[in-house]
Amino acid sequence: MASNHHEFLILGANFAGVGTAHYLLRHTIPALLKLDATRSYHVTLVAPSTHFFWKIGAPRTLASPDLIPLSKALIPVADGFQEYSTEQYTIETAAAVGFDPKQRTITVELPSKDTKTLHYSTLIIATGTSSPTAVWTLNGSHENTINAMKELHTTLPSAKTILIAGGGPAGTETAGEIGSLYPKANTTILSGTSRLLPRLSKATSNDVQARLNKLGVEVAHNLRVTSVKKHDGGATELTFDDGTTRTVDVYIDSTGGKPNTSFLPKDWLNEHGQVRNDDKTLRLTVPGSEGLYAIGDVGSYSHGGIMDVKDGVAPLCSSIAIDVAKTIDPSKASAFKQKNFKWIPDTQFVPTGPKGGVGQVFGWRVPSLMVWAFKSRTFMVEKLPGAVKGEDYIKA
Repeated sequence: MASNHHEFLILGANFAGVGTAHYLLRHTIPALLKLDATRSYHVTLVAPSTHFFWKIGAPRTLASPDLIPLSKALIPVADGFQEYSTEQYTIETAAAVGFDPKQRTITVELPSKDTKTLHYSTLIIATGTSSPTAVWTLNGSHENTINAMKELHTTLPSAKTILIAGGGPAGTETAGEIGSLYPKANTTILSGTSRLLPRLSKATSNDVQARLNKLGVEVAHNLRVTSVKKHDGGATELTFDDGTTRTVDVYIDSTGGKPNTSFLPKDWLNEHGQVRNDDKTLRLTVPGSEGLYAIGDVGSYSHGGIMDVKDGVAPLCSSIAIDVAKTIDPSKASAFKQKNFKWIPDTQFVPTGPKGGVGQVFGWRVPSLMVWAFKSRTFMVEKLPGAVKGEDYIKA
């Protein structure tokens, strides 16, 4: 590759990858060109799915096709990049399967199963996580998510017994949606620990359990699923860690995903499988990782959640701008100011159906009406077109 050309390679094209691409194209690259107009820059966005998934609304999308239609939950990534010249960016449908940091290359697998090698000057890892079921994340093609959603749309209306594993926001929200929509079903949620929403206060946990109980949802604690067996008739047999078993009509696993980091060296990962990066600048912190960054759930800086992505894009791109400027002229790095990521602790909004829910901001509890206005009313799905267009990053 020519020395005056710089290739930004972004792995992942949902909230983290798309947001970063827009920020680079709108702000970082124009600023770098002011330092040296002889250089050229290009952004390549790589993901196995052609579509952006509004996973925030997954609990409502899976409950019924009438509440959040799949056509409103998934839209093409390419739709969001119409404002740029096609010479500025490329969207590649592929999955990262190999990595050579010395050669600065990524091997990707195409939908045809063929492989190709992509070169980078700067690498941004935004590959996210893969969940036990594709209703939560884009586990490959968006068609996998569509199929998983449609299966639940078929089975939930007639289900007499439903079990949800996982007491975090996704599982709790799903229990609220199902309890509201299918009150005659026997619905159970397993927190997996001693309470629901363990990252929030005990008072909030007690409140959310009471709300689910009012909807007819049973809440069980300190019990986990250890094996799952799907029967031909559609029922699912579950075995629990106390040795008991139970057969249900519908089983929804919301116990969380695993970072998509299998293509990276194992010694670059933490105990959760996330790639190690600085919790302020988002630069990778492992030897031999100069010019490499991570954003979103895949990075060790993240506590999970969309806000860690949104609040991370500007710090990430400031790190990139400084580091690239140094390759032009070390003295020009001062043209950019380092922005630092700041985590917002003890903050979550968790709907328990369409009429409200529970929430905290910096540990302070908020009224159900605020949860309804902010999230429960629509799960903010109307923001999806703007998210694909990078509207959160219009200003630097």
